Amino acid sequence: MTAPALPDALTRARALVNPALRDAIETLDRHSRRLASYHLGWTDEHGQPASASGGKAVRPTLALLSAEAAGADVRVGIPGAVAVELVHNFSLLHDDLMDGDVERRHRTTVWALYGAPAAILVGDALLALASQVLLESESRHGVAAARMLGRATQELIRGQFDDIRFEQRRDVSVAACLRMAAGKTGALIGCSAAIGAVLAGASMTTVEALSTFGAELGLAFQLVDDLIGIWGDPSVSGKPAGSDLRTRKKSLPVTWAIANGGAAGAELRSWMATPGPDTESDIACASGLIETTGARDWVEQEARRRLDIAENAVISVPLESNARDELLALGRFVITREF
Repeated sequence: MTAPALPDALTRARALVNPALRDAIETLDRHSRRLASYHLGWTDEHGQPASASGGKAVRPTLALLSAEAAGADVRVGIPGAVAVELVHNFSLLHDDLMDGDVERRHRTTVWALYGAPAAILVGDALLALASQVLLESESRHGVAAARMLGRATQELIRGQFDDIRFEQRRDVSVAACLRMAAGKTGALIGCSAAIGAVLAGASMTTVEALSTFGAELGLAFQLVDDLIGIWGDPSVSGKPAGSDLRTRKKSLPVTWAIANGGAAGAELRSWMATPGPDTESDIACASGLIETTGARDWVEQEARRRLDIAENAVISVPLESNARDELLALGRFVITREF
């Protein structure tokens, strides 16, 4: 799969959001500020300025575009963009700890460098700060935006609980896996795609259409992320090849393959029940089994189907045309990004 160039909206969003995000981080206590700055790629482990990648900024970009789509100035969406980025990074800090991941974006993770308690505390600090940013914004709709973000965070945590519970279950259905992804990934992206419109005071019809766009895009995002977790290029993903297989993660390709793959699915189920460590040959064999079942093709097709639903949602309501076009372009980028 060949990746397209980064959409212009991502670059513009970073330029608008990063100064506001830095201002928000500056309000934290010095310990949380130091660790958050490291996690976001602004400093190295010694606290010296750095320029590591802080991610593609899909969620804050959606927040800004949703404000523009509702006919408001892009700056109206900045508090929402900062808030969703803070919640996203709260979840990453805790995810890395729960999953035992020692590397993210080609750097040592916070918990691996500073310890588990520090990672928990700085994650909590970012979560609290997200609500504060919205409640202190100049928009008279800040409370409504904070309420939306709170609901999305609850769904994100519900999805995380499901993900953890799946580790203890031998069988997980595709439907259960999709519901988990809808919470873990779709909820915050759905919120991101509508929170700017909420801050702009948009109609319920507009907010619901944008939220649907984001939620379906979030599922497409997770489907592609699950492909990356098996077949991703480590130089691009920043994680070892076949990382999800090494941890026996019941991702959507694995779940679909076991449920629909016949003999190959049964062999994969048996392998998933065995502990590692694994050789490169083991990982290649497991990924080959998944591909044999047709799971890889199904995941790619399902990601495109979810994107179609997302696109129809924003085409069906009156939105500012340039912002809508950029939302559509961003959605297409998400499911064709390089791995």
